[in-house]
Amino acid sequence: MKRVWSVEESVLVGASADDVYAVLSRVRDMGKWSPECFAVWHRGRVARTGTRFVGFNRKGLLVWFTTCRVTRAERPSAFAFRVTVFGLPVAQWGYRCEPEGSGTRITEYWQDLRTGRGARLAEFLGRVFTGTRPADRAEVNRAGMRTTLGRIRTAVEG
Repeated sequence: MKRVWSVEESVLVGASADDVYAVLSRVRDMGKWSPECFAVWHRGRVARTGTRFVGFNRKGLLVWFTTCRVTRAERPSAFAFRVTVFGLPVAQWGYRCEPEGSGTRITEYWQDLRTGRGARLAEFLGRVFTGTRPADRAEVNRAGMRTTLGRIRTAVEG
């Protein structure tokens, strides 16, 4: 099976891009949307470019944490963050919000950053902590994105 290095999913939401962005940028609420992330530790209320936070994740009995840094916080169109484990690059996650009709199209994207120096160690740690082979991570994330976007749509529209 050929390894996939990036994935995107999108959903149309019946709300303004500004309202959607307000939800996406509340990093403490990620545990409400994501099927893997169950909690986020973050000082302060607003996540801006450069803001750091820690994500606590779970898959079955496996629990792990990641260190994250916001790389884009451009209201109302883009929010993204870079994920590392023990200082090793793991992934870039992000959201784009684009007005469409009377709503907003939210696109969630993920890019695997486990390349170059330290990649093998990062892949090994990912397998140990998450139980997911690097070759399977894209499809696991695609399924998670669909769940996440559905929960965000429900929250924003509700």
